[in-house]
Amino acid sequence: MNTDYKDVFGAAGPLARALPGYAYRPEQAAMAAAVGHALANTEPLIVEAGTGTGKTFAYLVPALLSGRSVIISTGTRTLQDQLFRRDVPMLAKALGLPVKVALLKGRANYLCRHRLELTMQQPSLLGGERGLARLLARISRWAATTQAGDLAELTDLPEQSSVWPMITSTRENCLGQECPQFNRCHVIDARRGAQAAEIVVVNHHLLLADLALKDEGFGDLLPGAQAVILDEAHQVPDIAAQFFGQVWSVRQVQILTRDVTAELAAAVVRSDAIIGELSIVEARLDDLRARFPGGAGRYEWPGLPEAFLDVLPELETALGDLAKELDGLGAGAGIANCAKRAKSLAASLGALGSVPEESGLKWVEAAASGLSLHFTPFEIADRLRAYVEARRCAWVFTSATLAIGDDFAHFAARIGLPEARTLHIDSPFDYPTQARIYLPRNMPEPQHPSFAAKFIEACAPMLEASGGSAFILYTSYRGLADGVAALKARFPNPPFPVLVQGQAPREALLNQFRELGNAVLLATGSFWEGVDVKGEALSIVAIDKLPFASPDDPLLKARLEGIRRRGGNPFSEYQLPQAVLALKQGVGRLIRDFDDFGVIVLGDPRLKTKSYGKVFLKALPPSPVITEASAGAEFLVERLSRSRAARGAGTAGESDVPGAPIGTMPASATSVT
Repeated sequence: MNTDYKDVFGAAGPLARALPGYAYRPEQAAMAAAVGHALANTEPLIVEAGTGTGKTFAYLVPALLSGRSVIISTGTRTLQDQLFRRDVPMLAKALGLPVKVALLKGRANYLCRHRLELTMQQPSLLGGERGLARLLARISRWAATTQAGDLAELTDLPEQSSVWPMITSTRENCLGQECPQFNRCHVIDARRGAQAAEIVVVNHHLLLADLALKDEGFGDLLPGAQAVILDEAHQVPDIAAQFFGQVWSVRQVQILTRDVTAELAAAVVRSDAIIGELSIVEARLDDLRARFPGGAGRYEWPGLPEAFLDVLPELETALGDLAKELDGLGAGAGIANCAKRAKSLAASLGALGSVPEESGLKWVEAAASGLSLHFTPFEIADRLRAYVEARRCAWVFTSATLAIGDDFAHFAARIGLPEARTLHIDSPFDYPTQARIYLPRNMPEPQHPSFAAKFIEACAPMLEASGGSAFILYTSYRGLADGVAALKARFPNPPFPVLVQGQAPREALLNQFRELGNAVLLATGSFWEGVDVKGEALSIVAIDKLPFASPDDPLLKARLEGIRRRGGNPFSEYQLPQAVLALKQGVGRLIRDFDDFGVIVLGDPRLKTKSYGKVFLKALPPSPVITEASAGAEFLVERLSRSRAARGAGTAGESDVPGAPIGTMPASATSVT
């Protein structure tokens, strides 16, 4: 079927008739036509759609009109929920197309009735954590009434709560058809709903787990799909690397030992031999933690002490011995599953130790939750390409940041599809009118001790002109801490509220920022993308340094080494393109609507002093570049004046005084929540 998307999206089309405030955007219709062509011809397509294109509708409309079975994968749960609860039903109604849509999440998002029962039967396993028994009792009451079993229904259940692994299943501990609750399994119900739907909304982690592992208890999602559309596709290569590598964690072993104890109690079995093996496993875990050389962070394998590495085969043996004892017990499905998991954990630990160095990078990550051992392959493009080609369906990758200028070679190579058709859709926003790019003069080099103070000094005239309303984004936690101190020194009594990443969860901070209307938020990486603040509440986006990834990160080292091994140039092929795309993401926070305006402040002098600075500048929106603070301040004052005049004087809740109300400066920056 040939669809004229200009008619569908046009001023007299079904969307205009059904959706209040709808406006025709030719860029949106052009993208929809390209997506429709890819779906009809079952071919791959890569689309960069500039901010304001309306890319969500641009891929949803052809997906709905195609009549095909489509998987839509997103980068965040927020977008996943928005698509399922609002966008797909709204567009289907506007187009007059009844459609079955399903929302599918990873199994860790669904209640496991069996594991909840085990936990409730064994209060001794809860430890001394305050309030945990009360929380479990409330979850148990909810479990009796919930239909979907989606833990998102428990809106006040903290994401970091230790209760999550007690009430959810993993691929390893799921009993499958042997589970006494199999007929009431929420994971199975979610899978059935997805199989019956025409549009299935998932996230990248679930999709890639399905590709790489046939994981999550959902079987294989893809055979029934005729198209896969990946939004926020710039995240896909890094997420794919997680699934094409190997991971072994102390946390997995701790959950296993707790489950063994619970299953023995549930089966009313006491085994001194198994209790003895559990003690040996726990002792080896203690040895592993005690011999680890440092605190939180990532550590390369060759730098680990021999004393730490010597514990690994001992732990492998202990897990194998535990598996043998459990196997010999013959006490039901739960015990048998624990034996299988112990054997698997022993095997995967041994496999990690024997991975050849030429195939990838081995490293250890230390965090508050424990230690995890990783293997990351040098290259994942070939494997990703093989998975895509093995499934005969259309693949559409889209994001606001996939190309360097009009060149998609970097992203296309990372996903293994260098021959895929590409399309660059410019933003419909009027950047020359709506924004200015301010490059301060005489900035010191980024590593200079005075950089943080000079950067805040460069931002100060903008902050004073706008009365706040700013994101000040940093490329590191150290830079953030230095920036907080510099802002406090420059504004001892700031005439605007000051928010710092880590004071509250990300979404809570964003809501507070929007409600205040003139706050200054200092933050790092998690606020560079997926953040949408429209209107005067955000009039300045200031970025301290060019976002080159830390050269000490083991994951980055693996990728760079892979490029070197095939004779490539790591800087030009990977580090520079990645930094350009990251800067585009950060800068993209400013102009989110046709009425938005503001100033982008870029503090890094390398934009002018290094030859690669031109690559960054060419990739930025086509706004005038200024080098005088006064020009930026005048632009903000003039645009704010026009905006407030257009709204009318004396509107309730507004203040004629820029900067009201007055906030307080936090004493120090804290880590990201």
